[in-house]
Amino acid sequence: MTKTKQLVYSAVFLILGVIIPQAFHFIPIGNTGSILLPMHISVLLCGFFMGPWWGIIVGGLTPALSSLLTGMPPMQRLPFMVLELAVYGFVAGLCYRNLRIKKPLIRIYLSLVTSMIAGRAVYALSLFVATKLLHLQMLGPIAAVNATIQGIPGILIQLVLIPPIVYQGRKSGLFYGSER
Repeated sequence: MTKTKQLVYSAVFLILGVIIPQAFHFIPIGNTGSILLPMHISVLLCGFFMGPWWGIIVGGLTPALSSLLTGMPPMQRLPFMVLELAVYGFVAGLCYRNLRIKKPLIRIYLSLVTSMIAGRAVYALSLFVATKLLHLQMLGPIAAVNATIQGIPGILIQLVLIPPIVYQGRKSGLFYGSER
């Protein structure tokens, strides 16, 4: 795949990362972004399809661009989400490219779960560091635990949607590093 195609595909994942959360806001429940985690979907897919470096770039830029254009995520959460999503994209791509597991769905699921754990761990660590440096009482790693619990529906959505999309996308030969 040419660099131009990689850039175009990555830009599409970035744009989807801004648009998909806006569509989820039409669902009449509060905090849909925190519950359904729609921004994570495009970043994880970018990591799987475009690799770790595009995944980290799209993961870092998506929440920043979304915040700039839509106000979501709010500025106080933005630095933490930038780190978290950059790790999601990077780890998804890195694990998928480097795990030597013959069964594609197992490789996809293992990469997905590893990236989810790594992203939340970085989120918790960044909250801990910010709490200690800024002496804030309201933040801390417990906020990452609460975010994870609140985001269980979104985690389930990711576990159901992402593996078949990655499997079919790779099998069809549409993306960089396809199975064909």
